[in-house]
Amino acid sequence: MTSTLALGAVHARYNLIETLRIPIAVIGTVVFPALAFLFFVVPNAAGIGPVGATQAVIALCVFSLCVGNLFNFGLTIAENREKAWDPYLRTLPASGAARILGHLIATGGLSLVSLVPLLVLGGLLTEATASPLRLLAGLGAVALSSLPFMLMGIVIGYSMPMKAAIAVIQVAFFVLAFGGGLFLPPQMFPGWLDALSMWLPTRHAREFTIWAVQGGELPLWALGGVVAWAVALAVLALVLHRRDEGRRFR
Repeated sequence: MTSTLALGAVHARYNLIETLRIPIAVIGTVVFPALAFLFFVVPNAAGIGPVGATQAVIALCVFSLCVGNLFNFGLTIAENREKAWDPYLRTLPASGAARILGHLIATGGLSLVSLVPLLVLGGLLTEATASPLRLLAGLGAVALSSLPFMLMGIVIGYSMPMKAAIAVIQVAFFVLAFGGGLFLPPQMFPGWLDALSMWLPTRHAREFTIWAVQGGELPLWALGGVVAWAVALAVLALVLHRRDEGRRFR
């Protein structure tokens, strides 16, 4: 019997092919974060030094993955559920885990590609700096810590229709981005907001990635938060996939 991993790879391949057939979708995913960087980070990067500039680039990388994954996963899945093709896919002998894994590989991979222009612009236009080894560590950290955003998008996609998903995603990414310290550094938060921020996956991703790039003491609370959010959302995504299947295909 074909393994879940192999079936997930097949789903990922065809998800990528379907996405690449619409070039503007790929261009938008790659260009939007770079434009946000030029408008919001570069004008404010002067005078904050290499440490501050590096953290600003990291924050925008997390913001890019948060927004990209919520929209790409949430809207894509919600839209697919309204098409005739999706019921046919449900008749194939593949588990829900294989389909979710395919989404994670394909859409998540495209989201990571969107970080390349950000890193190039950050190196050219700001004082942000990192050694090659630290840069690789940071990419690994931000990839790991983006799992909750991918799974959150999957949860939204399987739990509501497309029109509702758009509204929920717009509210969610704003709350997550601001509350997670991606627009303003957490050092500027009042005490109560800083305490609430430490429960958000965006704050976990920010602090964990900063540690990977700049070193210092490992923030175990942030790493634990990434793992906890990922596990909880993965379970919820599988439950919602099964519930959707039971409602529409029994």
